[in-house]
Amino acid sequence: MRRLSCSLLSLFFLLSLTSQLHAEAPGEWVSLFNGKSLEGWTPKIRFHEAGDNFGNTFRVEDGLLKVRYDQYDSFNETFGHLFCDTPYSNYRFRVEYRFVGDQCKGGAGWATRNSGVMIHGESPAEMDVDQRFPTSIEVQLLGGDGTHDRSTANLCTPGTNVVLKGDLFMPHCTSSTSETYHGEQWVTVEIEVHGNQVIKHIIDGKTVIEYSEAQLDPRDAHAKALADKHGTIALSGGSISLQSESHPVDFRKVEIMVLPESDQANADAK
Repeated sequence: MRRLSCSLLSLFFLLSLTSQLHAEAPGEWVSLFNGKSLEGWTPKIRFHEAGDNFGNTFRVEDGLLKVRYDQYDSFNETFGHLFCDTPYSNYRFRVEYRFVGDQCKGGAGWATRNSGVMIHGESPAEMDVDQRFPTSIEVQLLGGDGTHDRSTANLCTPGTNVVLKGDLFMPHCTSSTSETYHGEQWVTVEIEVHGNQVIKHIIDGKTVIEYSEAQLDPRDAHAKALADKHGTIALSGGSISLQSESHPVDFRKVEIMVLPESDQANADAK
C-alpha cells in the first residue's frame, strides 16, 4: 500500500480534528486495538519517517500490543511513538499496561520501566525526523523497582504547559499521588479529557492528578512554530500515542469513550 505524503497526512489529521466526526457513539467504550494488527495506528520513531516501524518496535503478538527492542543494537535515544490515526478532544481513554523483561542496551537510567500515553499531541507528520517526543501532554507510566516508591500516571509536558492548582505550571514533570506498582503486574490507567478544560488521570476510580488549560509552550521553538501554524497556543484536542522509551512494555486494553459535547459545556462552565 502506498503511504500518504507527510503533507497529506497532516492535512488529513487536521481535517479529522476540525470535523470531530467519530464513528464511536458517545458514552460507549470502544477498543482502539483489534488484538491482531496495528491497523488504525501509525508509528513515528526518531530518525525515521512517519510510518516506518523501525526494528519492528511496535508489534502484535498473543493478542497484545507489544513494544520490543530485540532488533536494536543499542537504543541510542531512538524514542518512538505509536499514533492512533484519529484525533480526539473530549473523551475518556483507558489502557492496561505492564513492564516486562530487561531494558534495551543503551537506554537511559531514568527510562527504566518507563513509558507513557501522549494526549493532545501533534500529528506524526508534523514531527521533525529527529524529534524525540511529540509536542503533547504525557501521562507518564512508571513501574517500581521492587523496593522504592515510584508513582505512575504522572504528568510531563514536552513542549507544553498546563494550569495546575490554579497556576501556570511550567516544570517538565510532576508526580501523581498513585501508589507504586512493582513487578510485571497489569495496571489500568484512565484519562478523562475535556478539551481545553479539565484533564484527570485516574487509577482504581481515584483521581491521582488533575489539571486544565493545556497549551503550547512558546519557549520551545517547535511548539511556537505549531502555535503560529494553528493560530493559538490552546490545546483542545489532538493525537493520542503510546510511547517507546527503551523498556519493553505490553498494552492489553486500549479503549476510548467519546464524551457528549454537553460534558464539555459543563466543564467549560466550572
